[in-house]
Amino acid sequence: MKTKPGILLIEDDAGIVGGLKKELQAEGYDVAIATRGDEGLVQGQEQEFDAVITDLRMPGLSGLELVAQLHAAKPKLPIIMMTAFGTTETAIEATKLGAYDYLLKPFDMGELLELVARAVASSRLMSEPLELGEAEPSQSAIIGNSRAMQAIYKEIGRVAASSITVLIRGETGTGKELVARAIYQHSPRAGQPFIAVNCAALPEPLLESELFGHERGAFTGAHARRIGRFEQAHHGTIFLDEIGDLSPSTQVKLLRVLQEKYIQRVGGNERIPVDARVLAATHQDLETAMQARQFREDLFYRLSGVTITLPRLSQRAEDIPDLVRYFLRRSEAELGLAPTTILPEAVTFLRHQTWPGNVRELENVVRQSLLLTRGYPISSEQVRLAYTRARKPLAAADQTLGAYFTELLTQARQGELENVHARVIEDLERELFSRAIELAKGNQAKAARWLGVTRTTMRQKLLHFGLHPGPEPPT
Repeated sequence: MKTKPGILLIEDDAGIVGGLKKELQAEGYDVAIATRGDEGLVQGQEQEFDAVITDLRMPGLSGLELVAQLHAAKPKLPIIMMTAFGTTETAIEATKLGAYDYLLKPFDMGELLELVARAVASSRLMSEPLELGEAEPSQSAIIGNSRAMQAIYKEIGRVAASSITVLIRGETGTGKELVARAIYQHSPRAGQPFIAVNCAALPEPLLESELFGHERGAFTGAHARRIGRFEQAHHGTIFLDEIGDLSPSTQVKLLRVLQEKYIQRVGGNERIPVDARVLAATHQDLETAMQARQFREDLFYRLSGVTITLPRLSQRAEDIPDLVRYFLRRSEAELGLAPTTILPEAVTFLRHQTWPGNVRELENVVRQSLLLTRGYPISSEQVRLAYTRARKPLAAADQTLGAYFTELLTQARQGELENVHARVIEDLERELFSRAIELAKGNQAKAARWLGVTRTTMRQKLLHFGLHPGPEPPT
């Protein structure tokens, strides 16, 4: 697992280069510079990067030519184009040729960093090999050899080679996105883009624009035409996460895409053919939603050409020891800690918990246990403490703050708890940062902006609370 994502910045303006390089390095990126389009093309073709940022007008080779040639050589490499407002039509052409997205100059630095974070996440979803079963901690993996997981592997194998739509169902934290990645990576479309969209993260007008694009003037703030994710996924795969959160109008438009294989941008009349395999996921009970007329029955059957239902972690407890070992090695590598052992009784304790948060919750507990021990063997007492810390905010969220405060003060009065003020701050911050990074799908810049804290503070809090700010953990 790469510790620092690599960014190739292609720009001939020394002032812009200096400012962007400083900001990107502060975010933890390795930055390579090219001042000519032809130089950037050679670097992009010969070296490995997670994303490319390029100007439109450069000596040696234009941004448009660069996008066309680099995307043809590396279709999975996200390319972000920077352009002045007067050249947006050319930037749109670049998007059609394969650019991931574009920004208009002058742009907000936070907007660029958020776009880069999305592009890097998209790049890794497409490029990092995903192992099934045993794996090294440097690899993304779906972990587990239980009978339930063997059945999932067989389902992935059965559907991967076709272009049939797949509906992936399961509770939050069971690894639905990883299963979508596995289907994509084992499919004939693996050499083409994989575009992931979280349908619950955007309000309806923005989600429709994200999926289908929009024409200039389609709504307030639509200053230029925008290419949607379906167009970007042409010949590739699009993954629609949290499909149960789609509004009725967006459901209708998605149904049309699945039936007729074309899209219309918001505010436009042009019918644009698209050939994208659709994978969808939800944790919701769609049958109940259909009965309540909140989800279209015809859309449900279009999406569920094949349905894969992921088991809860409690239904495959025999996989927990393998998951614990994997998460230990993975967290040690990410945190730069020495190898640690975990005592058998600690693993036994973990096997006998209910895990309502599934694999994601288990990973957080393992990570916090590692931070508590700092190199010493992890005992059952430390695991219990990490488990209690991870679960306490969830329990507190189910009661009023008044009842929660009263419970803590009662424990303090009885001598069972010290420093209630620090405990409350710790619990509330853990819950707040956990929910923010989950809602932001691992985008630290976006979560930090929502909370009104610096990106440095965001990273420090995630590390302190043992929160993993990435995509869904292995299952």
